[in-house]
Amino acid sequence: MILNKKRRTITNKKRNLITFANPDSIISEEYRTIRTNLYFLNEDEKNQTLLITSPGKQEGKSTTAANLAISMSQQQEKVLLIDGNLRNPNIHNIFKTSNVFGLTDVLMGSSSLEEAIYKSSIQGLDILTSGKISSNPVELLASKNMQSLLQQVKSLYDIILIDSTSILDVTDTKIIANICDGVVLIVKQNKTNIGSAIETKKVLDYAKARIVGVILNNKR
Repeated sequence: MILNKKRRTITNKKRNLITFANPDSIISEEYRTIRTNLYFLNEDEKNQTLLITSPGKQEGKSTTAANLAISMSQQQEKVLLIDGNLRNPNIHNIFKTSNVFGLTDVLMGSSSLEEAIYKSSIQGLDILTSGKISSNPVELLASKNMQSLLQQVKSLYDIILIDSTSILDVTDTKIIANICDGVVLIVKQNKTNIGSAIETKKVLDYAKARIVGVILNNKR
């Protein structure tokens, strides 16, 4: 894929990226285990687009999505990490990169995909940040442009990970879950209650989404 001069390069000054900063750590090994388990799931059915979400806020989904993307790229996979949280995006903060334009701009037609994708300094990992905050995120995510974008990137990448809003807060995530191959649910120890987890399962079932795995995040 050839990108023009507007494509940005991300610096190495990243936070919360343990798989990049300390690949030999126990936590990095845990991410590799998650990565391997997802590959085993792919043996029978290709889960090329995976949505990363959680029942509520501050349960670690963005950090998990970022580290999982790095771990997959370290396995010589070509990975695209998309920030699908159009209300309170965080991927650009984690990777310390610009969010001048991104997903919303592509969906609204004000930027091409090539212009909006940021090339990471981590080999094999590209990032599509959220872009400008939109007044109509639900309409954008439910648009045909979003479905077309996912079809386009499937031909360019081995795996696409999408960070999103928490599932019980707004409608946005239900829409993305419906058009992804699978959903990885993040729950946090001592924070996610059983009632929220059960309700999340019901919401995803109603959206006809396929949960491929649950990750227990015990980070305090």
